[in-house]
Formats: sequence, structure tokens, C-alpha cells
Amino acid sequence: PRSDCIAAEQQCLSDSTCNATYRILENCALAKTRLLPLDHDSRVRCLNAELDLGNSSLLHCRCHRRMKRQEHCLRIFWTVHSSMTDGYFNLETSPYENPANEEHWKTDYNKLAALLSGKDCSQLAGDATNPCLKATHVCNLSKKCVRLRTDYASICTRGAGSEDTCDRRKCHRGLRNFFEKVPEEFTKRILFCPCQDELCGERRRKTIVPDCSFQYHTKPNCLWLLDSCLEDHICKSRLADFQQNCQPADTSPDGCSQHNHAACLQAYMGMIGTPMTPNYVSNSSVEISLWCTCESSGNQKEKCDQILGMFENNKCL
Repeated sequence: PRSDCIAAEQQCLSDSTCNATYRILENCALAKTRLLPLDHDSRVRCLNAELDLGNSSLLHCRCHRRMKRQEHCLRIFWTVHSSMTDGYFNLETSPYENPANEEHWKTDYNKLAALLSGKDCSQLAGDATNPCLKATHVCNLSKKCVRLRTDYASICTRGAGSEDTCDRRKCHRGLRNFFEKVPEEFTKRILFCPCQDELCGERRRKTIVPDCSFQYHTKPNCLWLLDSCLEDHICKSRLADFQQNCQPADTSPDGCSQHNHAACLQAYMGMIGTPMTPNYVSNSSVEISLWCTCESSGNQKEKCDQILGMFENNKCL
């Protein structure tokens, strides 16, 4: 079984040969982060160092979405695999363990049913026409769900409607906390609730408080959004995960190269709370997009359209 990257790093640092190789890769990754151009010899040295790790646990380690010290784990992964980001933005592999291999948080539905039976269900029964409202009431039955939802909502609405701008970084962190720490049975209900009318659709669109987490005063270029993402270990990792699990395939009946819609939806949720946060574009459809434009992209227009298309025209998603 693959080890997590933090354990693999500790094992590597205790071995003098592996330690020396790892230090070379750290310098390679640092140069890449600072956009310092590497000469031919330096690039060869970086690639050789990656190859020298051979079959070590460090080369094959992975991270988990809900682990402690996740950012540290991801930094190790991208240090060892820095050559994967040489291409434009097609990150070759996800640093996250396959969702099927991860220990999922499970909701005890018997416990939830007992909670419901002890409540006044008239409120829930009246929500039949608004599944998003019902999903919120179900969230309210879980102390963790309601606490973390209240946390991000209060942060993301602070400053809204006034001359002050919200603290987008804190808002994003609150959203990631919610989607990482609350069981998916609650988060998926809230984010993907099926709507028949615009009132419900409006509630669904505003789930992530888009005025703060999604929209800027003016739409930035999608290439700028991508650059912001690749500078952030969590965003880069979530994008790699999204590209791997939501890769469309025209020849496939289900539109997915991985044939796993659940993994794609989980990867989509992982993008929320990053610089490339997506969202629903209107109250009357399930179309989603990034908050960016490809106007004024010059000779990079095709690349820009590709970024936007991964969200707007993705049959798998």
C-alpha cells in the first residue's frame, strides 16, 4: 500500500543517499516556484534526481483530502514530482489517494432517522418543493455540519454590501473546512440538491456565498486564475485531481474517461475554496463555470478556452 508523503519523507531523510537526492529536488521545486529559469544541466540534474528515487516510497506516496498537515504532505508530493508541471497545465497525476481507497466518513442514517423522529417534521415536510432548503435543515441536525456551515457563511458575508471587501482567503479556507470535515452525505445534499424552480436554484447558487468566494469586481483572465492556482499547493493538487477524475471522453457512453461520476463530483467539490473556485452560473440551470474570461488572451486564446472548457463544456462533469 502507498504510504503518505509525510511518513515517506521521514524515512527518506534518515537515509543519507535518499536525503541528498531529496535536497536536490527541493532546490529544483523552489526554482520552479520562483519562476527561475533552469539551464540545461540543472534540468538534467533535477530529472536524474527524480529517477534516482527509483521505487522508493517517496516516489509513490500520496496524500488524503482529510488528513492533518495536508499542505505539508502536498508540498512533499510536488517536490518529488516537480517535472510533472513542465507542461502547460495538464498535470499528469493526482497527489490524492484514489477515493475508492480512502476511508470515507459514513453517516449513521439510523441515528439521523432517530433525530428526525424526535423533531417537529412539519418544517421538513414543507420543504418538498425546495430540496435545497430541506438539505439545509438536514445539515442543521448535525452539530458539525451546522457549526462549519455557519463558520464559513459568517466569514464570507463579512464586508458584503459595504465598501469593504470580504477576506477571500479566509472565506476559501472556511469553505474547504466545510467540504473536508463534514460527511459527504450532508455536503453533497447541499451542493447538488435538484431544483425545479428559480427560488431553489438561487439558494443552490448561493451555497458558497459567491459574492465573496467566486466573483471579483471584474472578471479576470482565466490564465491569471490558473497561475494563481498553480502557485498554491492545495489548488494545484485539487486541479490535478479534477483533471484526472473529470477527464471527458467523447467515445465513452457516460462521457467520462474514468467512468466514475462520484469521483468526479468529489473532485469538483475539492475545487471549491481554491483560487479556481467554480459555481453555478444562474438560478435556472445546473451549468457551472469559473469566474473568468478568455477575452484579450492573445496567442494563448486556445489554452485559455481549454481551461474554461474543462468546467463549462465538460460532459463528464
